[in-house]
Amino acid sequence: MSARRVTIPRPPTGATHPLDNPALASLTGPHAHFAERRGRVLRYRVDVSPWLALPDDPTDDDWADVAALVGPGAEVPLAGYVGPTPEGWEVTFSLDGVQLVDDGLAAAPDAEAVRLGPADVPEMLDLVERTRPGPFLPRTVELGTYLGIRRGGALIAMAGERLHPPGWTEISAVCTDPDFRGEGLASRLILAVAHGIRERGETPFLHTAGSNTNAIRLYESLGFKLRRSTRFMAARVPEHLTDGQAAGVR
Repeated sequence: MSARRVTIPRPPTGATHPLDNPALASLTGPHAHFAERRGRVLRYRVDVSPWLALPDDPTDDDWADVAALVGPGAEVPLAGYVGPTPEGWEVTFSLDGVQLVDDGLAAAPDAEAVRLGPADVPEMLDLVERTRPGPFLPRTVELGTYLGIRRGGALIAMAGERLHPPGWTEISAVCTDPDFRGEGLASRLILAVAHGIRERGETPFLHTAGSNTNAIRLYESLGFKLRRSTRFMAARVPEHLTDGQAAGVR
């Protein structure tokens, strides 16, 4: 069977939407207490999340603030940024992605799901290491509600909340131990996390790779719809910045 072709909607036009720059909307909104800031550039504390948020229209001064905030030689993850990087800044990672939003999820609590907290972090980090759902750090659990499913006392699946633009919450860190895949655990946890988000009067959303057609098909079957294309990338600040590089001059 040939791979399914995914049609990606054009990015919305007009007024800026919180989901157009969700990391910035989060760090200037509900997640402001996690923010480190220099000028118009914000990032999460380094043990919480790797994401750094640029303004919608980064200037030379903004790129200089990025360099000053993270330091020479540091790798900077940039969620959703699709513009150019300054001269001398190496792009170390680039992945086309899609953003999906709730369009009729059958959100519901799950009787087997348990709330995870700081005491569960070692097991959560171990599960993430084995399944690679995306960045998860020692304090990521503080970003929102994380739910897990245990079998024989062992954590075998989890999902939780990450970015939190006003009125919206991202579902992230969805992962299942390879020995327990095929049981629908990820779908159940997504719907359970979505239920909690809905209960707060907010709307669930999530991201995935644009090439991950199986995941997109699953999310659509649960009641998500594609909203826009995006990009996940990272760039490395030069070890030795010239005045022009520090200022973001190309």
